[in-house]
Formats: sequence, C-alpha cells, structure tokens
Amino acid sequence: MPEIKLLSKMKVGEEGSVKNISSKAGTLKKRLLDMGCVAGCKISVKKLAPLGDPIEISVKNYSLSLRKNEADAIEVEVK
Repeated sequence: MPEIKLLSKMKVGEEGSVKNISSKAGTLKKRLLDMGCVAGCKISVKKLAPLGDPIEISVKNYSLSLRKNEADAIEVEVK
C-alpha cells in the first residue's frame, strides 16, 4: 500500500508521484506548478547535500534542486 510522505523526508533513490502541494505555500506553490510539480507527476530523489539542504530531484526528465523548506510543501505518494 502506498505511503504519503513529505518530499523533504524522502531518502535518495525513493520514487513516487506528487499527491498535493500545500496551499499555504503561496507564491512557492505557483512556482512549483510552473516547474512541472503537478499532482500525479512522477518524482524521485537523486541527491541530498551533506546537511540535507538542498535536495536534488528528478521531475519530468530534468533535475531540480529545492531547499528543504520548499520540499516541505510537497506531499508525495511513495511506492
């Protein structure tokens, strides 16, 4: 059964699909949607910086780096 996690809590190599982007994110939500982080899209964690910030993810065949507080706004359904 799939598990819902915040993107910031995922480990390197974990994959899933975007379930929701927090509405309290405001302008960040619009920016994430513009970059392709829409509900249902596949996402995977590629790299973590030594202190866990930033996080490099793969979304729609490109790499994207997000700060940990930005990744806190994205809920992922992990497989």
